[in-house]
Amino acid sequence: MPKAQSQFVCGQCGHISPRWLGRCPECGEWGALAEEVVARVRSRPAASPVRSAGVPAPVSDVPADPGSRLATGIGEMDRVLGGGLVDGSVTLIGGDPGIGKSTILAQVAHRLVSSAPDEKTVTLYVSGEESPRQIRLRCERLGAVSDRLLVVGETDVTAILQHIDAVAPALVVVDSIQTTFDPNVESAPGTVSQVRSVGAALVNYAKAGGPPVFLIGHVTKEGTLAGPRVLEHMVDTVLYFEGDRHHSYRAIRAVKNRFGPTDEVGLFEMRDDGLHEVANPSAAFLAERTLGSSGSAVTATMEGTRPMLVEIQALVTRSFLSSPRRVVNGLDYNRAGMLLAVLEKRLGLRLGEHDVFLNVAGGIKLIEPAADLAVAMAVVSSYRDVPLDPMAVWIGEVGLGGEVRSVANVERRLREAARMDYRRAVTPRTPAREAIRAGSIEIVPVRTVRDAIPHSLDNSGRDPHDHA
Repeated sequence: MPKAQSQFVCGQCGHISPRWLGRCPECGEWGALAEEVVARVRSRPAASPVRSAGVPAPVSDVPADPGSRLATGIGEMDRVLGGGLVDGSVTLIGGDPGIGKSTILAQVAHRLVSSAPDEKTVTLYVSGEESPRQIRLRCERLGAVSDRLLVVGETDVTAILQHIDAVAPALVVVDSIQTTFDPNVESAPGTVSQVRSVGAALVNYAKAGGPPVFLIGHVTKEGTLAGPRVLEHMVDTVLYFEGDRHHSYRAIRAVKNRFGPTDEVGLFEMRDDGLHEVANPSAAFLAERTLGSSGSAVTATMEGTRPMLVEIQALVTRSFLSSPRRVVNGLDYNRAGMLLAVLEKRLGLRLGEHDVFLNVAGGIKLIEPAADLAVAMAVVSSYRDVPLDPMAVWIGEVGLGGEVRSVANVERRLREAARMDYRRAVTPRTPAREAIRAGSIEIVPVRTVRDAIPHSLDNSGRDPHDHA
């Protein structure tokens, strides 16, 4: 029996050190090294590659066939994946507990076999966290019970590969990568060594002619995927399941995709019988908007290739604290703080004496700066307690000088606003030339945030103490 020894592994990059260090010398992360007990054992031979190494050849002689795509049967999932699953691809999906990762993949596994023309097509769902009986109960709730959806409770990666060989499924789901272990690595499941070894075994198997594989991963308290970063480099696609468990809407965002775009987002609504695709996101996010109230602005954001209208809400109230509160939901906190500083410096708003609350209605998260102007107008509206034009949208990035800068895809944003019957759009002074032809919507170009105020607020509601 080989003698066990200890080593310290970085949870961010996988760097191995013989002793504990406060800071990882590889990635510079503080407090990331954790002790693991390993044994010197002969590692399992790696799976054979897809093809033997050949001689160097001109790239023009390489076949340009992109490969076939396997439709999942769920349009929003196919959108995020770039058109469907690629043979031999490995996809890692992460998200908060209870957000719906297992639910959506159970639906994908069922839809795939339901739409397959070959009645012998099966999918394999491997669970290390739930028993097969629990999975059966979920499938009954989802209406996903099928003889061709095979379920097994297994955590040994060697046994999982044997099951895949035996049933030859069209798709494999492993739930989750942190509960699966490699018997050749003497450390607890979920440790860096185990996650890296199990991930490598599944990736090698898929690349050697195996089926597409979905891996479910846990996330840390910071919202990133747990385990070494090398796991994200090993897989082909990394998806994040976003949303608030207290809201019904969910979003799947691709942050890495070797076979498609990395900025696409799939939108779903959580119901009692599972996740349903959101066909018209703009109408869904604006359905409960209250017209005529201050602090509400609508912006047109781009999620991948799809424009969406969302409501930005702001509440500015007098603060009785020495340090006024800043609460931000759905927006980048640092960028929101920058916008408040611009409004205070360039427009003279006394926001240092007020609590400011910012929210994106519906629970969606905005990451692009095109919503800056809408955020600024919502704050100004709440500060003065004067409603904005309910039939207008605000599009533009705000700079530190208070200038409104141009953004990409203005034409597509304006066409979406016109489709939703909005009549006016406050945009940067230099929008795309094609945007002028964006339907019947009136375009109001502005150079600065100050210029946008007269086109957004009622002049009768002007604060006499405001220098704007």
